[in-house]
Amino acid sequence: MPNRARIIVISDTHGRFRPLYEIVLKHMEEASCFIHLGDGMNETEDIHALYPDLALYSVPGNCDFGAQGPFMKSVDVSGKTILFTHGHYHQVKYGLYDLKQIARSQHANILLYGHTHQSMAEYDDGLYIMNPGSPVQPRDSKAGYGIIDITEAGIVLNLVQI
Repeated sequence: MPNRARIIVISDTHGRFRPLYEIVLKHMEEASCFIHLGDGMNETEDIHALYPDLALYSVPGNCDFGAQGPFMKSVDVSGKTILFTHGHYHQVKYGLYDLKQIARSQHANILLYGHTHQSMAEYDDGLYIMNPGSPVQPRDSKAGYGIIDITEAGIVLNLVQI
């Protein structure tokens, strides 16, 4: 029987600790891991200080001044490869073609990016793609974050409005 996992995806908290903290507290018991997609390195460091054993992965964004790369990482969760980046180096505001090609070349199952503050979730020819938007500065509708469930039936992407 395949493993099950719940991944909480957050991006673009821009110095606002409280929203990230509340999301972590809400999902701490059920989440296999948390992934922060940049523009929130200070907040993720503060979460790590509070919960040093929490599985929290992050990459720096364009507003994480002085942060060092890598700007793209991958992690395996329940047998699925998740590739994640902030997206500013891949011009995600103008399209996802290049980023999708990188994800496919690395045999990723899931591609995550931030930067645009616009939430989206889609499936494209074997690749699950999500931008969770922003819990503090949304540019599309309401503030939010993402939840990815890896189940026996497959991968499910959910956008959560807060």
